[in-house]
Amino acid sequence: MSDKGKNILLWVVAIVLTLALVIYQRSTGPTYPVRGKVTVDGEVIKYKLIRTFGGEQDALVEIITKSTNITGSITQKRFKSHDDWATMEMIREDEKLIAVIPNQPPAGKIEYTITLHSNGIDYLLNEEPAIIRFKGVVPKWVLFPHIFFMFISILFSLRVGLELFFRNVDTKNYTGIVLITLFIGGLILGPFVQKFAFDAYWTGWPFGHDLTDNKTLFTFIFWLIAWFVLRKKPENKIWPLIAVVAMLMVYLIPHSVMGSEIDHTKTENQKNETPIIE
Repeated sequence: MSDKGKNILLWVVAIVLTLALVIYQRSTGPTYPVRGKVTVDGEVIKYKLIRTFGGEQDALVEIITKSTNITGSITQKRFKSHDDWATMEMIREDEKLIAVIPNQPPAGKIEYTITLHSNGIDYLLNEEPAIIRFKGVVPKWVLFPHIFFMFISILFSLRVGLELFFRNVDTKNYTGIVLITLFIGGLILGPFVQKFAFDAYWTGWPFGHDLTDNKTLFTFIFWLIAWFVLRKKPENKIWPLIAVVAMLMVYLIPHSVMGSEIDHTKTENQKNETPIIE
């Protein structure tokens, strides 16, 4: 295969791998909905229990069921709090049963379970409570560029790795692109996304334990070292490879793990006397 053909092939492979990583990130982690199905009175009911919500409205969990004999209830309380569990009947609208989860401050969480009822039988959809995290609305003019630059940083990172193994060409320029896009997407636009969503620019080290922030910083440091090494020794393969491995390790960790959250137990000395449902 000609060098040009090999170059094109490696770009195709890099794009496919990047898309696979992005899909993996979106389909794993604590913000991915809890999905399943249950059979009630012969009807197969599919459900999706949301675990993230942006905006100032209450979050709604909708269960589609045609049978009007089926009712439902939601049992919920604030996550990491001394609250008692509160149970509320779901509202029926046509073929939907709707559960209302009261809006919380940014980074506030509520854990909840959904139960369907029919003919005196209870069908608990999730034995392990689903935990939904609330956040503010992130404007598209910040979110889309953030996603774009992070996507490009992953793409060129993988391209560096493929270059090292299959083409053996100088990777300094690609490394520079990774460094620039990661800096813009992760360390400039990332804090703005965090501010809009959770009212804090940075909650990673040394101010907190937010894993998303820490992963960005961790990855950037390795690519910065690789870039400095390649400036003096363009033929170096060790540091670009280390940076690629660091990037892969970071993106194999599900998104939003150990993210921002409010711990009500640290601010309350006794049970909350105001129920989350009024």
